[in-house]
Amino acid sequence: MPPLESVDDRLRQAMKLVLLATLPGTLMMFWLYGWGVLINLSLAGIAALTVEAAMLQLRKRPLKPSLSDGSALVSATLLALALPPYCPWWLTLTAAAFAMVFGKHLYGGVGSNPFNPAMLGFALVLVTFPQQMTHWPSSQGMDLLSGLQQVFGFGQAPDAWVRATALDSLRINKSLTMDELFSANPAFGHFGGRGVEWLNLAFLAGGAFLLQRRVFSWHAPVGMLASLFVISLLCWNGSGSDSHGSPLFHLLSGATMLGAFFIVTEPVSGAKSPVARLLFGVGVGLLTYVIRTWGGYPDGVAFAVLLMNLCVPALERFAVARQEQTAS
Repeated sequence: MPPLESVDDRLRQAMKLVLLATLPGTLMMFWLYGWGVLINLSLAGIAALTVEAAMLQLRKRPLKPSLSDGSALVSATLLALALPPYCPWWLTLTAAAFAMVFGKHLYGGVGSNPFNPAMLGFALVLVTFPQQMTHWPSSQGMDLLSGLQQVFGFGQAPDAWVRATALDSLRINKSLTMDELFSANPAFGHFGGRGVEWLNLAFLAGGAFLLQRRVFSWHAPVGMLASLFVISLLCWNGSGSDSHGSPLFHLLSGATMLGAFFIVTEPVSGAKSPVARLLFGVGVGLLTYVIRTWGGYPDGVAFAVLLMNLCVPALERFAVARQEQTAS
């Protein structure tokens, strides 16, 4: 077994690479939505590190190794990128604090959490504050001062500043064809959500970088994207008003690529063996489509990941049984 120092060094290096890989998506989000993205990142980072330090003190654990390994900052970054820009400050702080306490330290800290901390914090605020979580800006709209005023409740958002996302518009659509939605609804772009399709490609580029650096294996991302593609293809009925969207639409809308390369690849709450990782990704992809299409929320990545976190022990047992059967 390698010494503890080498384990900490590898963890620290992996977290640095993950943060670096989020840069293309972060820059694209900033270009699309403006200063609200950076405000979210700052608030989530400060809250996560503060709560991390407080929990370490309560647990009588040393501060330096855990605060410097980067895991809290990575969870805060992924959470902030999933939240709507310019959401209220207290919502970001609540999500980050919940992620650190109930997603990480309640189970013993890094390496022991059964649920993805970022998605646990996101799911809490999505269920508790659904109205604030649906206010996505339609454009940049605000300078830094106006953005701070909006986040901290000192300013009034301009009329028509927020709009429903493409996934939400498709979910509630009853009469328009897909062609009509894409041509008339400003939330739709060329293939997916307007701007969001480029955002997904940016996260795809970051994920490809992590694959190239072997930060994680291909099994979970490929499993998620392949299953999402297959089920959306099987359920796609063209451009009719009852269409659930094409495979390309689902791959380039919502948090698909963020989920595939930065969420399902989380090494602690995810599966460990290759077969289990593949099945974990497949389950996330299928559940994401089911929740998007028939559930009560437009994007189901967070709930899909948390549900599959519960299935990890069963997936690992299946993988071991399959390996033993193959060996015999």
